[in-house]
Amino acid sequence: MPPPVVATLERVAALLGKADEPWWIIGSAAVALHGGAADEIGDIDVLLGTADALRLVDELGLARCESGNDPLFRSAIFARWTAPPLPVEFMAGLHVADAGQWASVVPQSRELIRCGDVMIGVPSRAELRAILLLFGRPKDLRRATTLV
Repeated sequence: MPPPVVATLERVAALLGKADEPWWIIGSAAVALHGGAADEIGDIDVLLGTADALRLVDELGLARCESGNDPLFRSAIFARWTAPPLPVEFMAGLHVADAGQWASVVPQSRELIRCGDVMIGVPSRAELRAILLLFGRPKDLRRATTLV
């Protein structure tokens, strides 16, 4: 795992150590944590509960971004944290467009994988693959094939 990814995940884990609800890393970083080929990891995607997201937005002084114009994704709360080596995207209430409907993305599994000095929560390999297939973008489909 590249040092900037490890350093960023360590900061995320430290920040979310006091989370009230489960949180997950998804996307390319989660694929890499499971041993899959993630292409380039350009940011860290974090799914978390609404109360924890609101606390982080306040604690870190982040601006909440609007996600209403994205035809594929929307979140009740979306914020970017750019202080770590890689940008971190916090998402609460994430939904993805699926067959004309908005489908909620809430992992049912949570596995802990060591990264550097911390344990990182990710969906199970099979569930992460299903999430990537649901997202359906070419990069997600490529990543999903590495989790078979």
